Amino acid sequence: MNLAEFIIRIESFNANVDIPLLRKAYEFSDKAHRGQFRESGDPYIEHCLNVAFILAEQHLDSATITAGMIHDVVEETEITLEQIKDEFDQGIALLVDGVTKIGEMELKSTEEQQVEYYRKMLLSMAKDIRVILIKLADRLHNMRTLEPLEVKRQKKISQETLEIYAPLAHRFGMAKIKAELEDLSLKYLDYQAFEMLENLLSQREIQREKAIQKAATPLKKELTKAGIKVKISGRTKHLYSIYRKMKLQQKPLEEIFDLVALRVIVDTEIECYQTLGIIHSLWAPIVNRFRDYIATPKSNMYQSLHTTVIGPEGRPVEIQIRTQTMHRTAEHGIAAHWLYKEGKIKPDKEDKQMIWLREVLEWQKDLRNPHEFLEYLKIDLFQEDIFVFTPGGEIKHLPRGSTTLDFAYAIHSEVGNRCVGAKVNGKLTPLSTVLRSGDEVQILTSPQKTPSRDWLKVVRTSRARSKIRHWLKQVEFEQSLKLGKEMLERELKKNHIKPLTEHQLSDLAMSLNFSDSEGLLSSLGQGDISIRQVTSKILPEDKTKKKDSKIEKIVEKSKRRGGIKVGKMKDLMFRFAGCCQPVPGEKIIGFVTRGRGISVHRYDCLNALSMLANDERRVEVEWDVERDQSFPIKLEVLVEDRKNILPEITKVIADSDTNIKGAEVKDEGNYTYGTFAIEVKNVRHLNRTVKKIKRIKGVISVERAKGAESSE
Repeated sequence: MNLAEFIIRIESFNANVDIPLLRKAYEFSDKAHRGQFRESGDPYIEHCLNVAFILAEQHLDSATITAGMIHDVVEETEITLEQIKDEFDQGIALLVDGVTKIGEMELKSTEEQQVEYYRKMLLSMAKDIRVILIKLADRLHNMRTLEPLEVKRQKKISQETLEIYAPLAHRFGMAKIKAELEDLSLKYLDYQAFEMLENLLSQREIQREKAIQKAATPLKKELTKAGIKVKISGRTKHLYSIYRKMKLQQKPLEEIFDLVALRVIVDTEIECYQTLGIIHSLWAPIVNRFRDYIATPKSNMYQSLHTTVIGPEGRPVEIQIRTQTMHRTAEHGIAAHWLYKEGKIKPDKEDKQMIWLREVLEWQKDLRNPHEFLEYLKIDLFQEDIFVFTPGGEIKHLPRGSTTLDFAYAIHSEVGNRCVGAKVNGKLTPLSTVLRSGDEVQILTSPQKTPSRDWLKVVRTSRARSKIRHWLKQVEFEQSLKLGKEMLERELKKNHIKPLTEHQLSDLAMSLNFSDSEGLLSSLGQGDISIRQVTSKILPEDKTKKKDSKIEKIVEKSKRRGGIKVGKMKDLMFRFAGCCQPVPGEKIIGFVTRGRGISVHRYDCLNALSMLANDERRVEVEWDVERDQSFPIKLEVLVEDRKNILPEITKVIADSDTNIKGAEVKDEGNYTYGTFAIEVKNVRHLNRTVKKIKRIKGVISVERAKGAESSE
């Protein structure tokens, strides 16, 4: 494509484009890239022209097309952003800068580098969505010209395209670009399958056209009789969608190819529903194959009515019904959305379609593990949505596979934090229930309920995961603060020193390079700084050298029956922490206390996690349990308010060879909240008991209770 052809083609479908500006951009880019060639041997300017043309096809504004024309000049030549700003304007320079920053991180090998790349991409989206649209156009042309590259690079680029760029195009509703990116990726990742599908489609093209006409002709006749102006066309499934359906549904080619697909475009929304009625009067609809995406649009703004009917000759016909405006959005997605909102290009808080972007920018700050970041990026951004209703009729979009607990956090973080169960379509269900499109969900809450670390295993969305972690982190901070304060007070008391005033505590914190006293005390409680380091600023030097928390002191103390051992040492003075109530079979850790021996915690206990770094107090412990020994724990059980359910639970616990020490029951309206204090021999015994309780009809959830906060 040369400049003259480029201008002629653009003017044919985009009359408002600024031709002098584009001509200037072409000349600027051509001069900058002169002497540079792609790996195909083509002049570099060809790539710039094609990227600009792809953007023009999406009916984007002249500034975006211009930025597409010069998008590589900073990265690939000696041109600076200042020169672009002087030659064009600040807005175009910022677009080029955004694309350049993303490009600098592209195709890195380690997960850490990939995460940095995707984070930059997300941030650039939030600043100006056009940056990503340029990047999508750039990637599309790169995929079209991938042939000359070595096979290893082809596969790497194609895999990244399939995992990131195609889903991004889908999230933005850009169906045509998404389909082409997927098909091109398939070509290089599984050429044998690509070639087979391409040949089969070509062979069946005439047969497919005949089948389309047999369905389209009578339908158009009926719609015309009803006074509805209509355009009907066949809809070809792209290769990757066929390939994916074969893999996921284990369907033979014949079942997928035999499906005739029509697209019906009418003038108004009312005519969409009128058309649906006429279609169903012509042919029998297939049950459970109707979808109303007009009343409940997808999160990428897609709107259409979908139905599948038994058409001519008994063949299934899949039909999409939409208006011209809906069709434009389906094809161009977010580009069309901002084009028709008076050229607005920066999403604001009122744009529901961009909620997911704001949320991912929020939760990504808290994720430091690269693998976890990539995993949840793919879940939250790139998976198909389901839509779920609140009792008031409000629609919530969630990734497929989301649970009732995800839904609770989608409503509000406090609703999630206090969630004890849910009613799905009027039926009580546990927090782990996986939701389906169309479900109506009512969340049940209790002011006594708080999140547990086990909830992280239940939720699927990063929003819920982020809120749970935030709560756990806050609790951990408060516990560490309390523990640090108690540790310092005990040390001062032992050395006959009065408690420090707020002013003295603040000075102490500053002397240890902390910004405030809370930072010092929480770090002390977490073990980030030792009590000896703190007291060295207060006590005389000879006192700080004394060690007063050795395990040997504890070994001498009381000889209680078996439970734990430290190395080969048994009969230690110890206690099991009430905050987590560990039982044999669970990984444990000990912390030396003053006067109470070793406090034994579950390894994943919040209090234990806050003290792990304190080497002076931490000891490795093992179970040393006698056969008949039992251990106390508490179970929290949420049940329906029905007759005899609590006696049934009590009987099941007793039949499990489990001793009941006590029970508390609280009525919460339509359900009952019970706490059972029981004794079990080990974690297997506990799990068996929990499993049996869950089998009782009317039991919504069974969770291990959190005990009182531990103070070591």
